Amino acid sequence: MPAFHFKQGSIPLLVSMPHVGVAIPDEVLSQLNPVAQIKADTDWHLPSLYNMLDEIGASRIHAEYSRYVIDLNRPSDDVNLYPGQDTTGLCPIDTFAKEPLYPACGNPNATEVQRRVEEYWSPYHQQLQNELQRMLDEYGVAVLWDAHSIASEVPRFFAGRLPDLNFGTADQKSCDPALQEALAQCLATSAQASSYSHVFNGRFKGGHITRHYGQPQRQIHAVQLEMSQCVYMNETAPFAYREDLAAQVQPLLRELLQTCVSWAQKNSAYKAPKTGAAS
Repeated sequence: MPAFHFKQGSIPLLVSMPHVGVAIPDEVLSQLNPVAQIKADTDWHLPSLYNMLDEIGASRIHAEYSRYVIDLNRPSDDVNLYPGQDTTGLCPIDTFAKEPLYPACGNPNATEVQRRVEEYWSPYHQQLQNELQRMLDEYGVAVLWDAHSIASEVPRFFAGRLPDLNFGTADQKSCDPALQEALAQCLATSAQASSYSHVFNGRFKGGHITRHYGQPQRQIHAVQLEMSQCVYMNETAPFAYREDLAAQVQPLLRELLQTCVSWAQKNSAYKAPKTGAAS
């Protein structure tokens, strides 16, 4: 099975979903404790939640393999993105609830970690890089939307309940401040937004993908959205998708994504497509 699913769109917007994968290869699964099969830390159902991507013409990429195999939103050298705070690593050794993923003394060694980097991490990031470069060449500007979700309460990482929508722009380093302002304005004026709490650069400022690829000086602008899962699904196993809840937040997601596209098309670097493709 390929490491990711990718579909090219027709606008300067790429939506990445690095934590939606649920596959675990047999050679990895055989190393893991049974708790790994629950896959509780998955960003469940995001391809279904973002069901508007084809209609608006966005490119998209999402992982096929579980973050328990390798975390695509960590740097390949496993440097901690939040120094001084508890996080999970490139090849996680425990769940968000601190349950061990491996038997005692069974954590993956350096050779196994490097194998997973080459087999799963590198292909995803190569495709990300290729698509952003294609957009830059074709449109003069690219917006990367890194889509995530997490249980609304994870005591290991934060106290209390998260806001519904947690935006990260690496403290406005991964995108032009004007793009963040446009998103904030959308949230302030949208009728749908009044039902949801939000924060910019709170507990989640953006992971490796947002920080590494967001290079506004090159006209590549990256935003991460970490959504509380209670907004659109049941947070306990079997983690069922709630179409009734999802239908309420999807119009807002569409507005936010379209805000990104409109902002990009008003950017001074934007080049209209020459082929007549939708823009």
